[in-house]
Amino acid sequence: MADVRDMNDGDMADGDMDDGDMDDGIDDRVDDGVAHLGETVAAFDRRVDALFDRLRGERYADRLFLTASSLGDWSLLWHLLGVARGIIRRRPDQVVALALALGFESLIVNQGIKRLFRRPRPTVDGADGLGVRAPSTSAFPSGHASSAAFAATLLIRWDGRRWAPLWATVAVLVAVSRIHVRIHHASDVVAGALTGHVLARTVRRLVR
Repeated sequence: MADVRDMNDGDMADGDMDDGDMDDGIDDRVDDGVAHLGETVAAFDRRVDALFDRLRGERYADRLFLTASSLGDWSLLWHLLGVARGIIRRRPDQVVALALALGFESLIVNQGIKRLFRRPRPTVDGADGLGVRAPSTSAFPSGHASSAAFAATLLIRWDGRRWAPLWATVAVLVAVSRIHVRIHHASDVVAGALTGHVLARTVRRLVR
């Protein structure tokens, strides 16, 4: 697992990160990613990371969150769910609408907002033993959390409150998985979820 402290600004801008050792513990690792956002955010991230550290190493928790994190790559899970839902409800138009909307969301978050902050991740390649894909973008806000909140908000609008618990549960699972696998700080996930929800409310009148 590589330590983000070995990255300089040039490396981060180019997407190249040097490997290093993580010998100083969770608190130092989290501080490195949030120092420029203030001590309040740093304290919040440390507390949440400590809570998830109790679960790390537990086989079923690791498997659940790693699967959710992997399926969230490139919004794959939401595209698959959109296709399945479109077939069942005979709404191919909404399959296309969701796919296009997710593309819009990804462009705004990954090529727009993230470039403004260039925040280091808590680790480069995730927690030990989990084999997480090393992202090429910076941490803030979480793209997984943003796409999850974005898709869930649109799906709840289409399907009504009856289906809200299902879509919300899937979205939360994908979002918090990024904390468990140590690819995002907790504050990245919170900011990502808020960003995705706001973007979905912005475009929801255009996708029916």
